[in-house]
Amino acid sequence: MAHFLGEFECRLDAKARIALPAALRKQLSPEVEDRFVVNRGFEQHLTLYPFPEWRRISAELNRLNLYVKKNRDFVRYFHRGATELELDASGRLLLPRRLLDYAGIQDSIILLAYAHRIECWDATLYDHLLSSEPADFARLAEEIMGDSEPPEMDDERFPGFRDFPPVPPSARH
Repeated sequence: MAHFLGEFECRLDAKARIALPAALRKQLSPEVEDRFVVNRGFEQHLTLYPFPEWRRISAELNRLNLYVKKNRDFVRYFHRGATELELDASGRLLLPRRLLDYAGIQDSIILLAYAHRIECWDATLYDHLLSSEPADFARLAEEIMGDSEPPEMDDERFPGFRDFPPVPPSARH
């Protein structure tokens, strides 16, 4: 599964399609087969999942006990608006109007690609989100990541890491 990276500005065409940027398409693994699922994000944006990632998330949700009301509620809200999409021959995705309305997307879209998903934001909302960055982002990073141990470097999780020369002790902090 691909680990996406990047921020891309796109425009909706008259039919509510976006052309997935070439730099982002290059990051797609073959197992995606140009299939995605778009869904409402937790904030006012859309989340685009490659189909294999959607299947993984669905399997996780299927393990929830649906006799528990909060689990049913979460599954319903999570799936609300979920729509399967396929890239057309020109590398475009047709986004459902109802989801675009939810996200407030009019014409300009910012695609924020990270981990196994791509967030789709209205450009104005995205700019506002970033302009309200915490005053002390470094402290937030320490709160969130400070107790984390660095991952073990192995060939399976980090292919190619052995290709880099070791960092000399004098360069370490």
